[in-house]
Formats: sequence, C-alpha cells, structure tokens
Amino acid sequence: MLDRNVQNLKGIPQLSKLYRKQVIKALPGVAGKRVIDDPPIAYRVEGVHIDPEHLAAYCQAVGFRLGNEVPVTYPYALAFPLAVKVLDSPGFPFPAMGIVHLSNKIEQFRPLHVEDAFTIDVHAENLRSHRKGLVLDMITSIYVEGILVWQQTSAFLGPKAHFSSSTPADVQVRPEAAHFLPQPEKPAPGVTAMATLRFSPEAVKTYAAASGDKNPIHTSRLGAKAFGFPNTIAHGMFTHAKMLTAFEGRLPDAVRVQADFYKPVILPATTALFKQKEGSGWNAQLRQAKNVEKLHVAVNVEPAH
Repeated sequence: MLDRNVQNLKGIPQLSKLYRKQVIKALPGVAGKRVIDDPPIAYRVEGVHIDPEHLAAYCQAVGFRLGNEVPVTYPYALAFPLAVKVLDSPGFPFPAMGIVHLSNKIEQFRPLHVEDAFTIDVHAENLRSHRKGLVLDMITSIYVEGILVWQQTSAFLGPKAHFSSSTPADVQVRPEAAHFLPQPEKPAPGVTAMATLRFSPEAVKTYAAASGDKNPIHTSRLGAKAFGFPNTIAHGMFTHAKMLTAFEGRLPDAVRVQADFYKPVILPATTALFKQKEGSGWNAQLRQAKNVEKLHVAVNVEPAH
C-alpha cells in the first residue's frame, strides 16, 4: 500500500493562483518529469467553516433552497481547490489542463450544516488505463469531530496519457476504467420528461463564479475550442447538481449519489430530465431535449447503509 505524504495546510488554497500555475505548466518543458503512478501527496485542512455568502451564491447558481443544511453536492465546490492542488502536486501523472470528469460518487452519512467545523482530506488513487488515456480517482473525505460524514470519489481522465516503463506492474494490470453505473436505456416511447432544464453561457458563468471552477472550457469560447469543443460547455457537476434539485427535500439523511457523465452539454442547451423510482431510490437521466438518444448524465440516488 502506498504511504501517503499528508501535508497540512493552514486553509483552502486560492483557485486563481493554482490555475495560473497550471497555465504555466502547460507550456512545453515547464511541468517537469511526471511519475506515472498513484500520487503520494495528500492535503488536509482542519477547522474549515462554511462561508454563508459562498453557500448562498452556490445555491442561487444551481437552484437549491438556502438553509442550514447544505446541498449534498456543495462540499464538492467547497473542497475543489484542494483537488486542484493535488492535480498540481509534483510529478502528477497527467496535466490538469484538459482533464475530463468521467464519474462521481458521493456518500453522505449524515447531513452537513452551516455551523459544522470540518476537517477535509483530499488525495488521488487507483491509477488505471482507459481507452482514451489514464484515469485517477480523486478522493475527498470530510470529517466532523473525527467522524467521517461525507466522502466523494471523482474519476478524472487524463486524455492521451499512458503508462511508462517505470509504472509499477501491479498498477498496469488494474482493470480498465469503466462508468460507475450501467448505461441506461433511452426512455420508452410515450415516456415524457419530468422537467426541462436550460443551460446558458450566462448561467454557467454564474456557476463558475460561485463554485470557483473557471476552467476556460466553461467560460471562454476560445478556451473551449482549444480543447476541441465548438462552444463553451456546462460543468459536469453543475448539470449533476441541477438534476438533484428535482429531489430536494426527499433525499434521506444518509444518501449515496452516483453520476456518470456522457456527452458534454454544449451551450446554449435545452435538456430533458427523466426520473424513475428504482427500489428504495431513483434513477435519473439528463438528455438532449430535441434528441433523447443523446445522453448527457446518468444519476442514481439511494440510501447509504
């Protein structure tokens, strides 16, 4: 098992500074040698308190009601700068610029509240192959008084990355990356969407400001084109969170939420939300409104035991 070098930080770092470093690292010959293995560095911040203004901006951007209990996806935005810092750590196996969010799993063991004081740990693990590159899981764990209350696994793809001769053999033989959920079938004929969700460049910029994720593929048409998109695209976690507004007030206190991201939502976009009861939980799909064959996001919500 990898021995991680856990570094304690005084606070959550500023995303703007981390992004500037990533832009510089993207220049040829600047990033230095990459180590194609599970990254050994983890970051921890203790005594993290929610900024009510930040929470309010996030809720307004997504469409959640503002209250003492925070939305299940909000900690992703709260801890996102720490994930970027892991991506920025020395020798990280692929560049942060251009990574693709493939899947996300959140396990909440009890509701998180504005007055809670958090300890947040973030590290990356489980480097594995993918038909388009290499994938790593970013693990974010949140504790209150030493008890794990929320944990997230985000699968990130480094396009065109590949193993090197120095990659350990046990890493190279890991199973290839796959979606967290089975790919859903398209809605049966006659099944109508429960809601229409629209995504505009302005709404995405508002979410980018609230979440801090100002990756140019979301905020700049030129930046999006540099990565092969015809226009800016919505954040995967914005579309995911927007879908969960349909479940607001009905999620159990202990809940598991999984999402797989398929086709990007290219702006502006009109999408159709489909939802179906499945046992003690729900399945939901976000599809293109004009062509339901085109799947954007698949979500499963169920109680966490």
